[in-house]
Amino acid sequence: MRNAIRYLFVATVVAALATFGSGIAAAAIIEPTFPAVQSISPGPGQTVGIAAPVRVQFAEPVENRTRAEQSVSIRAGTELAGTFSWTGDRELTWTPTGFLPASTPIEVTAAGARTEFNTNGGVTADGDMSNHTFTVSIGGVPVRTMPASYGKPGWETPSGTFPVLEKFSSITFDSRTIGIPLSSPEGYLIEGKWAERLTWGGVFVHSAPWSVDSQGNANVSHGCINLAPDDAEWFYSNVSIGDPVTLHW
Repeated sequence: MRNAIRYLFVATVVAALATFGSGIAAAAIIEPTFPAVQSISPGPGQTVGIAAPVRVQFAEPVENRTRAEQSVSIRAGTELAGTFSWTGDRELTWTPTGFLPASTPIEVTAAGARTEFNTNGGVTADGDMSNHTFTVSIGGVPVRTMPASYGKPGWETPSGTFPVLEKFSSITFDSRTIGIPLSSPEGYLIEGKWAERLTWGGVFVHSAPWSVDSQGNANVSHGCINLAPDDAEWFYSNVSIGDPVTLHW
């Protein structure tokens, strides 16, 4: 978001008065305040995939997480269902239940701050680890099926549906980031291209010219989805942050 969103909450006092005989009892309840919202992503006007999570970054630690979650509304005309999780004490993430509606403006309000982003036409990818294929569909119509290689025994690719978190036209793959020393027979330090992050634990879709002979036939990676260079570049050009990738056997 171009500028940090500033929003000041003023504590409100609710007074409850009750008369008992000739006496008057009064109680005051002070509602807790929220820190300012620093940013909301996706940002205003951004177009993302239909599995994109919404992240709310607060300027200071949040003490009352339940009330912070209750202040969040994600709407596409009507309220959308989702679940909350926290990264530390300042970042709140809302993950949609199922997918967001395609080609639709999504309105977000959080602790008084507001933004709006858009979804794309519904780009999805299906990774079949048994048949060693990777199929991309747009609007539910398959447009390209590619041979692929997935994680080998001991380094299996996880099953599930994962939104694309980041994209890199070039990236360094270092085995130490997944706990493999460079001195190990399994160690590697590789300059890669056309990569999309699916998990913060290190699962990517990426170009793998070194495994082309295995793509479509065998699973030989350390958990990533290996594609041929031309296929990987095509996917990089057609995929957006938030597009769902479903991996299964």
